[in-house]
Amino acid sequence: MQEYSLLLLLFIYRNNKEQYLLNLTRDNTQLLINGIWALPTERVDECIVAKLPEPTTVLPRLRKPPGPKPLTKWEKFAKEKGIKKKKRDKKKYDEVLDKWVPTYGFKRADAEKEKEWVLEVPKNADPNEDMFQKKIDLRNEKVAKNEIQRMKNIVRAKKVEVPRGGYFGPEVASSGQLLTAVTVAKSSTASVGKFQSKLPKEKEARGIGVKELIPGAKRKASHISEQPEKEVNLDLIKSVLNKKPKYDIEKAISLQKNENKLE
Repeated sequence: MQEYSLLLLLFIYRNNKEQYLLNLTRDNTQLLINGIWALPTERVDECIVAKLPEPTTVLPRLRKPPGPKPLTKWEKFAKEKGIKKKKRDKKKYDEVLDKWVPTYGFKRADAEKEKEWVLEVPKNADPNEDMFQKKIDLRNEKVAKNEIQRMKNIVRAKKVEVPRGGYFGPEVASSGQLLTAVTVAKSSTASVGKFQSKLPKEKEARGIGVKELIPGAKRKASHISEQPEKEVNLDLIKSVLNKKPKYDIEKAISLQKNENKLE
């Protein structure tokens, strides 16, 4: 059906171009007017004015837009099992303190200190052990465990293959990692590797972050400075444009003497 419509339009265009263009202009104008009347309107000085949509500017991107945030281990498990996060109340009633205390936040810690001003020592525990310090140690251990889990989630999201022991030893290192290690080791001498012997067809490690590992290597200046970026760029342009050529006086004199001798 669509092909038939296109053939019909082509036939009309070939037979009567003026009528075809007139009909096309009329239809497009009607569509434009219909679109304007579909916009919200308001009255200004006894005139009906249409509110045009906000203008948008499409800018090209250097990199592709970021994708969805990868799920953590717990979020993936909860999604598979259909577990939904329950919203906690901001405050709850504490029967010991006989008042409403925050469920989370720094004020909750103050409420816990106020409530637990004394701790019971279990029967099997060491009587000389500080129960308050033990509670602090358990909390710090829990924080460290959460931090380890957070790092594991980052490694899992970046799809980095980490050995079960967590150490990149020589038996699991890639050729690029071994080449970087050799380059850094040879450069870590008093002569910065200038007098180190090289094997035939030996290559040096190249890539992002290799120079930063080599001691004494020249590093690029950081883009972050106290001066704004505009001032830094202007200073660079001025230094290039105002650069004067260097004159070798002795060489110029010798050339002049040679020309005089030839004459």
